[in-house]
Amino acid sequence: MRLTISLNLLGVIGTLLFANHAWAGAQQYEPLAASVQAALQATIADHAAPEPQFPSLEEKISWLTEMSRRLENRMPDREARLDFLKTVYYEAKRAGLDPQMVLGLIQVESGFRKYAVSSAGARGYMQIMPFWVKLIGSQDSNLFHLRTNLRFGCTILRHYLDIEKGDLYRALGRYNGSLGKPEYPNIVRGAWEKRWGWGPRVIQATR
Repeated sequence: MRLTISLNLLGVIGTLLFANHAWAGAQQYEPLAASVQAALQATIADHAAPEPQFPSLEEKISWLTEMSRRLENRMPDREARLDFLKTVYYEAKRAGLDPQMVLGLIQVESGFRKYAVSSAGARGYMQIMPFWVKLIGSQDSNLFHLRTNLRFGCTILRHYLDIEKGDLYRALGRYNGSLGKPEYPNIVRGAWEKRWGWGPRVIQATR
């Protein structure tokens, strides 16, 4: 059955989330096959410089300017804001994800709070559960570090998308620890569409 939320309600939800609230969940521990664990470890350990590659210089300037404007009230420091946006774009594209969707997820998970900690212990912008450090990270993996947090988050979501054969609705449910429930995927969709929409894209996170 296809569950839908009206655009007006999505807008209200998105506004409230962006202002005060976060729906941080908790990824569930699942044993990984040795090959999967090795692949994820290699992905996390690749420390390539996070300089995003845009289709053109014009696109880069346009995207960063517009996203910076939208994020300004949450991150007043311009330099820190641009560093954050460049890193989101780089890590999202690296994992084959839409940067706007990742921004929507961060909005919902942490409200863009770098040091957010959920009741379950999930940490940082993308609310990463500490067990992932033991599974695919290293002793010096700091989940409050900008690039580390975004790399883990994008890698984990890509892993869930692969498990779910590209089904974003189910992958988001896994990411939040609420697989099969519509609230979280639809709220992420609302944030993605209403706050961070940019150019043509296909939305698959609603049912």
